Amino acid sequence: MSKSLYITTTKSRSGKSSIVLGIMQLLLRDLHKVGFFRPVINPTVPGQKDHDIDLVLSHFYLGLNYEDTYAYTLEEAKILIQAGKQSELLENILIKFKQLEEKCDFVLCEGTDFIAGNEAFTFEINTDIAAYLNTPTLIITNARKTTPEEVVALTELAIEGLTEKGVDIIGTIVNRVDEEQRDNILKALKENTSLPDGLFYVIPEDDNLVKPTISDLQKFLGAEILYGKQATNKKIDGYVIAAMQISNFLNYVKKDCLVVTSGDREDIILSTMATKLSSSYPDISGILLTGGISPSINIQRLVQGWEGIPVPILMVKESTYPTIKALSHLHGRINPDNPAKIASALGTFEANVKTSELRDKLIKRKSNKVTPQMFEYNLIQKARKNKQHIVLPEGVGERILNAADILLRRNVCELTLLGKENEIRTKISQLGLDLTGAHIVQPDKSPLFPEYVEIFYNMRKKKGMTEDLAKDAMADVTYFGTMMVHKGHADGMVSGSINTTAHTIRPAFQIIKTLPGSSIVSSVFLMCLKDRVLVFGDCAVNPNPTAEELSEIALVSAETAKIFGVEPRVALLSYSTGSSGKGAEVEKVIEAARIVKEKNPDLLIEGPIQYDAAIDPIVAQTKLPDSEVAGRATVFIFPDLNTGNNTYKAVQRASSNILAIGPILQGLNKPVNDLSRGCTVPDIVNTVAITAIQAQAGKGIVY
Repeated sequence: MSKSLYITTTKSRSGKSSIVLGIMQLLLRDLHKVGFFRPVINPTVPGQKDHDIDLVLSHFYLGLNYEDTYAYTLEEAKILIQAGKQSELLENILIKFKQLEEKCDFVLCEGTDFIAGNEAFTFEINTDIAAYLNTPTLIITNARKTTPEEVVALTELAIEGLTEKGVDIIGTIVNRVDEEQRDNILKALKENTSLPDGLFYVIPEDDNLVKPTISDLQKFLGAEILYGKQATNKKIDGYVIAAMQISNFLNYVKKDCLVVTSGDREDIILSTMATKLSSSYPDISGILLTGGISPSINIQRLVQGWEGIPVPILMVKESTYPTIKALSHLHGRINPDNPAKIASALGTFEANVKTSELRDKLIKRKSNKVTPQMFEYNLIQKARKNKQHIVLPEGVGERILNAADILLRRNVCELTLLGKENEIRTKISQLGLDLTGAHIVQPDKSPLFPEYVEIFYNMRKKKGMTEDLAKDAMADVTYFGTMMVHKGHADGMVSGSINTTAHTIRPAFQIIKTLPGSSIVSSVFLMCLKDRVLVFGDCAVNPNPTAEELSEIALVSAETAKIFGVEPRVALLSYSTGSSGKGAEVEKVIEAARIVKEKNPDLLIEGPIQYDAAIDPIVAQTKLPDSEVAGRATVFIFPDLNTGNNTYKAVQRASSNILAIGPILQGLNKPVNDLSRGCTVPDIVNTVAITAIQAQAGKGIVY
């Protein structure tokens, strides 16, 4: 099969950038090096980067130079074609494409954008390029405000044009479909298009993708953001031009509308902001001030003192009429700096496209290498297969809320956010997030609170616990979340972005406790190198484990490796390999290895062994030539916390391509995981997915 795919469309505004994201994610699951190529780009501003190339390179970290991902601009292509040099155009595109293909396992090609008034030219050039590159092609059809008959006609026209040029068409995706027409369109495509073996998918319209955001507005108009920068991801659903008196204007306020008014209408500004705090009015998206007029000093003071700036306020120099005229051309885009939209695009794609079927059509064979992108993708996919319920105690945290938004959009798990409900909802509104699918619980107002207090009191009364202390503990979000997991009201918990590690782990020790047969809780980091995943333990919890504890860490770390698809080959690390060194620390490792072999004779384990002999096949041939683990180890067990913590950080910093996920706690009856207080939103997303997978494994769910 071919090592490439060409994506072309039947008309403009097809939403193909969301399809590109979905397919790129799909390819990176199985392939080590995937390239992205656009034969012809159409930047709207000279010198500006192509939107889709920038989006893909920024989100997937493909390691490509921007200049290698395209051949010509649309204007350059037009000049060559008008000069009768189309063969030169195609030849140079092919050369550029082949140069990229030589470096990659697969190249995803995206055709040029359809330009209004140039539809015939655009389709012709896309068809010629697909034929010249000899790439299988996927057709994207825009079904917005289009009947099933019109969708079929557009698709069939594209099929005929591509077939005439000898292009291999693998199928079609009809995007932006009205949900009510979904089944009709799919049936019509299968029955009335000349593509008997093709794949057919339909994807419904998603308001989260097509509606512009405040950020889109700001970039499109070059507007200045006066207030509310933290809420620029709010979507805009319509415009209200405020030119009348307040009492009349308020009748036109609708959910997610943008209020457009002259900058000197301070009465409109204040009344609009007041709607944000009134439950009688819908939640607007923002205010756009025209004419380059800033509010007066007193109004600015009032707005600045309005805690949280509940609504974004922007300003443009143009007057109201040309501003509204320009806004008629504004539409939503998936930008690299908007992870919520990217998550929506990926979630919508995965929910409506049979990814396994499409993958089988695209990929000749699966690579044995696992990149960080592949591993992260697989985490999300595995978590989604059997959705678990994860509780996030730090519900007011901005990073937690942004991660929750992504997790819900990707349909990864069920979520409960803990904290004061009004604070959480205010923060959600300020950030412009959509967390309607999350449960929000204030512990001391929960109907479960009395039951949890009684359980905790009975658990700890022999250790001096009183009922009042139990109430205080259960009012704490971390203790309440831990009790939810203990009682089965949640399957796992993730905390630590605000709280300390001790505050996250202590309730777990007291309530959930360790697995039968486990004496300690330990941790591992999943180290995603550029071509494989390693497991490092214990790098976060136990300062100086005994031989018995070290053996326990090794055994449970091997089980953790299996859960995440890593074949365990365990290296018990030391400053000595084999019998080359002596000392108390070496003897501890020797004893730990003996215990592990006694408890699990089938587990591949080597120890004591030095790090270089464990990871490097050449060194292993010299030091332990007959070992099944040396040079091929996947699970690295460090003799103490000092060694483990420093080593994982050194390995992580060795390359920007190395991703360290963790710490992942192990040894508890049910999964609780700790975040670093410096964690990023992707760190939180990964940790929640990992916790969900641990919960699946604890229930005996195996894939």
